[in-house]
Amino acid sequence: MKNKSVFWDVISWMFGVIVLVIGLVNIFRGNDPFFGVFIALLAFVYFPPVNSLLKKITGIRIHFILKILLGLFILWAALGVGELFDKIDMMLMEF
Repeated sequence: MKNKSVFWDVISWMFGVIVLVIGLVNIFRGNDPFFGVFIALLAFVYFPPVNSLLKKITGIRIHFILKILLGLFILWAALGVGELFDKIDMMLMEF
């Protein structure tokens, strides 16, 4: 049981970092930095220490299914509407 928990914690950390990077790209290269701030704040839902703190303070735990749905929304918004790949290309051209 412990190995399963560690596996999901690692997956959660990785997805949280990916979403945070998507948010930062949108903050600094997007035409709507508030969208980037919104995405970056949503990234904290995926970090296990934030979940523990939220549960400790409020007693509320964000369910796994809700995290999956939120992740799909974030990916749809960033890749489709947010044109993430175009922004990354612009950033790479500057180097």
